Amino acid sequence: VSVVGVTASAILAVKSKEKPSPLKFAAVAMFIFAAQMMNFPVLNGTSGHFLGATLAVILLGIPFGILSTTMVLVVQCLAFGDGGLSVLGVNILNMALIGAVPGAILTFLYKSNYSFNKIQKSVLLFTGSWLSVVLASLFCSAELGLSGTINFTTVFSSMVGVHSLIGLFEGVITVALYLVATSEKVQKSERLSIGIPVVSALIIGLVLSPFANGFPDGLEWVAEKFAFFTETAPIISSPFNNYSLSSINNEILAVSVAGFIGVIITFIAVFGLGYILNTKYGKAQARVK
Repeated sequence: VSVVGVTASAILAVKSKEKPSPLKFAAVAMFIFAAQMMNFPVLNGTSGHFLGATLAVILLGIPFGILSTTMVLVVQCLAFGDGGLSVLGVNILNMALIGAVPGAILTFLYKSNYSFNKIQKSVLLFTGSWLSVVLASLFCSAELGLSGTINFTTVFSSMVGVHSLIGLFEGVITVALYLVATSEKVQKSERLSIGIPVVSALIIGLVLSPFANGFPDGLEWVAEKFAFFTETAPIISSPFNNYSLSSINNEILAVSVAGFIGVIITFIAVFGLGYILNTKYGKAQARVK
């Protein structure tokens, strides 16, 4: 399902008339990667982290928003062992595809004939961002039930409950970032629209990432609560497993360097994809027309 969804997004991205520049595409994805490293405490020894699917869709458009979140998840999985290769498809489905649905709805609403003021847009964006996290947790609960891991009715209330709280943080962060990104000064300056997320990502990766909250995230907390959490040997060995470097003895420095490497890898990978979608296939389509 994820392969179909991502392939469709890539096709729509190629055909899109409103493509973000490769630099903007990479800058937004780079920031989302960094922001997802920053777990924050929620309740009862649980942590949450930024999802960013709604923000990505609003800033980049539907297909590019989905692809940016997908690329973040791929880098996390392959380079850092975050999520695991065997569940990459499910993570893309829940976070990049299902998580993008509220943002896609908001995109159509914002482009409708009705004129929303800034407060109305902010309220809608907060609601959509909150809903993206809740929907992802709902689908995860359904998948756990369908797989026979745990009964859906047992896990549903805990999963959706804790992620409803995490979604509140998601909404506040998304609205704040959206207001910055759509401010008159930033919109008039391409340097600022690209520079702000790039510099912010570098600061988070280099300086703030070692101080992320260490509590288990929502899914891990629920898995431990109902004792269905299992850890197996990885299919592939990630070079920067668990956002660290074994060659560096200092833990803070190791995480800091790994965070910096992560945002750089994400930027390069997404910029490359953006260049292909904007240049090679875009020109080929233009010649055909």
